[in-house]
Amino acid sequence: MERFEPLAMIAMILTICLCLSTSKACSQADQGGGVPGFFIFGDSLVDNGNNNGLLTLARANYRPYGVDFPQGTTGRFTNGRTFVDVLAQLLGFRTFIPPYTRTRGRALLRGANYASGAAGIRDETGNNLGGHVSMNNQVENFGRTVEEMSRFFRGDTEALGCYLSKCIFYSGMGSNDYLNNYFMTDFYNTKSQYTPQAYASALLEDYSRQLRQLYQFGARKVVVTGVGMIGCIPYELARYQGNSSRCNEEINSAISLFNTGLRKLVDRFNSGRVLPGAKFVYLDTYKSNIDLIDNASTYGFTVVDKGCCGVGKNNGQITCLPLQQPCQDRRGYLFWDAFHPTQDANIVLAKMAFSSPSRAYAYPINIQQLAAL
Repeated sequence: MERFEPLAMIAMILTICLCLSTSKACSQADQGGGVPGFFIFGDSLVDNGNNNGLLTLARANYRPYGVDFPQGTTGRFTNGRTFVDVLAQLLGFRTFIPPYTRTRGRALLRGANYASGAAGIRDETGNNLGGHVSMNNQVENFGRTVEEMSRFFRGDTEALGCYLSKCIFYSGMGSNDYLNNYFMTDFYNTKSQYTPQAYASALLEDYSRQLRQLYQFGARKVVVTGVGMIGCIPYELARYQGNSSRCNEEINSAISLFNTGLRKLVDRFNSGRVLPGAKFVYLDTYKSNIDLIDNASTYGFTVVDKGCCGVGKNNGQITCLPLQQPCQDRRGYLFWDAFHPTQDANIVLAKMAFSSPSRAYAYPINIQQLAAL
């Protein structure tokens, strides 16, 4: 409680200042132009090292993870760049956004990555794998960041608010709430407590509160991603024994309910009545996943149903082990391991989200257009 009170006060002041401030004041506050900072929230799809110091199975700070990354093994759950690494480059950042655990002081002005492998919207999600930083805790960490950043604006809360209004915020949550919660019935009882629709509604209620809290802390340009086709990842393909489809359509149907609700939430946030001055973009990861699989050869992928590194059926029964030899043709693989895309898949997905004119991938505008606002 001691920590909450100053954070809540800062959030309230920022909300008031941002609602009252004019575009002229904001343009005066931002002398650099472009996107000054990039703040990232999510799970292992975008974690870049926050889990390295935690007691958890959800960590990737060992070879061959990072085999194609310039800095080597960093804790990224892929062979090279993550989706947000590519996005940072497309936004014009010269270096990758660092993990929150290693970022303090003025470096925070450029942004920070709060994502944590195994994390979910619900706090208990991912407990089966050990330590992680849930979305609630990631939002709290951002509140601490805003508190620290305020010192560099010498108490000018309006200037800080205007600065944050120029930044891009990315949030990708929900995958683990299904993989490492709802559909893990040996460890969790949520499936017996909720129908798929009721569970999606419960997740969206919590997520809506978390996103509104980011808004209170100053977020105005926010990108949220739907959950991808996790019923078709190598981990599920290795376990699914269904006859009518090679993918687990029970999982895909459940996450489609969440995705539909998240897009509606974006419409509500963009109405101007709930969060004045905010602009949200919804990335339909599910639809872009379908595109990658159906048109694999167009994008240069030859293997779409098994991991480049892993053990067992589809290289998905056990994920990539320490010092395991991965596949040689990594550019031909859609999946790096049992759960995560390869660098090349991340490049394609990020470019779709950044500049595609199709509202099927980025709705109602793309990230490039969001950054230009």
